[in-house]
Parts: sequence; structure tokens; C-alpha cells
Amino acid sequence: MFGIELIDAAFLPAAFVALLAGLLSFLSPCVLPIVPPYLAYMTGIGVNGLKTGERSAVVPALFFVLGLSTVFILMGIAASAFGRALLQYQDLLSRGSGLVVIILGLHFLHVIRIPFLDSEARLDVDAKGGGAFGAYVLGLAFAFGWTPCIGPQLGMILSLAASGAEAQRGVALLAIYALGLGIPFLLSAIFINRAMGLMNRIKPHLKLIERVMGVLLIAVGLALLTGAFTAFAYWLLENFPALATLG
Repeated sequence: MFGIELIDAAFLPAAFVALLAGLLSFLSPCVLPIVPPYLAYMTGIGVNGLKTGERSAVVPALFFVLGLSTVFILMGIAASAFGRALLQYQDLLSRGSGLVVIILGLHFLHVIRIPFLDSEARLDVDAKGGGAFGAYVLGLAFAFGWTPCIGPQLGMILSLAASGAEAQRGVALLAIYALGLGIPFLLSAIFINRAMGLMNRIKPHLKLIERVMGVLLIAVGLALLTGAFTAFAYWLLENFPALATLG
């Protein structure tokens, strides 16, 4: 009707949610505190060595982000394939996903607790690491090992990816999520001293950040449950006809 697939318009708010979720994942209580030791491990030096500029953490951090992005993008492809396989039940799948995302949001708000989501597999960073390949493997391990910790945010984005049932959409959403999580890692490696100071100032507010994530999850869950994403897509097309050129 508008010269653009409805899914293209619906992608815009989903992409914004994915980017915000990635950023909030980085700021979460189980990720932010381990950034300095992870950067130290990836460069094969101690945290004090990072502060004094003994060795740059930028290249290892880049390969670390590539590692976690690889896993997230593969997850996006899998979610899209799942949605495509259940295309005839797309509406039911979207509503079911919305309900699950709302439950995950309530976990963040401490209304209910899901023990599995309070666990994570942490790497022992006492040993010395270093090297681009090692950082890439560490990124792969991070994406899998921290899945319980960032699972609610990741589950939300996977739900959005599955609701589209298009491989490109799934890959794009998970890549955007990886950017939201990975870019702060890179910035922390580039501006390590400033980043550590900023992290120390943020730490007292981690519980607030966790609650903001909970509110975001519930909002997205309600949008999936009620079909608000579809309604918003129609609104975008009707009020911003230029979006039709994307089709």
C-alpha cells in the first residue's frame, strides 16, 4: 500500500530498542564491573598496566567485540529461521514472546525472581592472556557464558527478530544489539583512565539501571503482546511517507 513492507517500518523502533538494550546490557551490574579486568586479561597485563598505558587494549577489545558479535548474529539468524518456520503462527508467536519478555522485565524489577538469570559463568582473569585470537575466543565465551546475565535483554531482541521471520532483520537487530554492547567496550579500551573513572561514578546507580532495563522489557513485551509495534509501523508510514523510499 505504501511501497514498503510493513516490517521495514516496524524495524525502526525495534532497532532503537536493540541499541538501547545493548547499552543497558553493558551498564548492567554483572557486566560493567568486569570490564577493566577483562581488558587487562585480553592485553596480558594487569589493571595498573592499563592505567599507565603499558600496552594498548584497543586491538584486543576490537576482536573481543567481533567474537561476541559472531555469536549474537548467529542467534539472530536462528531466531529468524524459527520465526519463518512458524510463519502461520506469527501472531501467536509474537504474543507469546511478549508475555515472556514481560516476565523477564518483572525479574529485573524484582517483582519475581528467576534464579537461572542470577547466575553467570565468569572467566578466571588471574591467568595471563593476550593476543587478538585469544580476545576473539574470549568474546565467543563471553556471549555464551554471560547469556544468563544478559539473557532478558537478549531474549527481548531475539523475540523481535523472530517476529519478523526475515533473516536480514534478525541479523540486523542482533548486530545493532552487539554494537550497543560492544562500542562501550571499545571506548573503554581507547579512553581507559577516563572510562574507569566514569565506571566508578556509575556503579552506585547500577540498581537504577537494572530497573530502567526492566521497564524497557515490560514496554516492549506489551508492544509485542498488543500488536503495538505493527500499529506504530502503520503510524510511521502514514505520517512519514519518505519511509516508502526504503522499499
